Amino acid sequence: MSKIIATICMLAAALISFTPTLQADDEVKISATPVTEQIYMVTGKGGNLGLFIGPDGTFLIDDQFAPLTLQILTAIKAVGGDTPKFLINTHYHGDHTGGNENLGNSGTLIFSHDNVRARLRSGSFIAAFNMKREAVAPAGLPVVTFSEDISFYLNGDRVQAVHVPHAHTDGDSFIHFKTANVIHAGDIFFNGFYPFIDVPHGGSLKGMIKAADQLLALADDTTKVIPGHGPLGDKVQLADYRQMLATAHERLATLKKAGKTVTEAIAATPLADLEATWGDGLFTGERWIELVYAGVY
Repeated sequence: MSKIIATICMLAAALISFTPTLQADDEVKISATPVTEQIYMVTGKGGNLGLFIGPDGTFLIDDQFAPLTLQILTAIKAVGGDTPKFLINTHYHGDHTGGNENLGNSGTLIFSHDNVRARLRSGSFIAAFNMKREAVAPAGLPVVTFSEDISFYLNGDRVQAVHVPHAHTDGDSFIHFKTANVIHAGDIFFNGFYPFIDVPHGGSLKGMIKAADQLLALADDTTKVIPGHGPLGDKVQLADYRQMLATAHERLATLKKAGKTVTEAIAATPLADLEATWGDGLFTGERWIELVYAGVY
């Protein structure tokens, strides 16, 4: 069921308008699931949010779509938080940054990797979903950016955002709560199904594997991992996902080195044995190969 929900959420991103609005979307239920006493995974429509509450202020990771801002704020306040003091965007996609302008206008300070601000400022088009997004208004742009990493010391923890190059996009970051032993992986990690990799905007399958390796190096048997999409995960699930990515890369790279076109690669059915486990979400194996093959090297 979680895979189906994730599929609907992501496909909705291709159809929704990104004009900022505070009109609620009553068809969407926003839920806050406890991860620790202070950290929650917030779900609704779009990417999973991370929420960190405490005496130093509310810290939010991503913000889904603009029409959901009021409902997200209601969910935050229901668990003891407040209008976020800080917001960090894990990457530029609209299902993770659509609420930026609403929150920026509410006084939230927005952070991101350098490339996220650049893409939000210029607008974008994602052909895989036929999704065009206009440039974000100044209030929704990150006001603090970083090139490699940045740390926040608040609510009794050190929260580190770490950039991983050319993974899901060219501007991804994951968020590591060092004391709480929690990682928000952003869209580096789709828990249980083939991930969308935005190859035209700097993403690559090999970069996703390297990013997963970085996450695994930080995790232990008690680490909780909030994925960009899918249910709350752990190191075992992350390792399984990483192995799938590596297997797919090895097979697709072999086909590419042999000079196979994307059509020929699809016809070779290199992911047939992975399909039952990983193809019941956003993409079938055939569609996924079509999207990622250009970024295989």
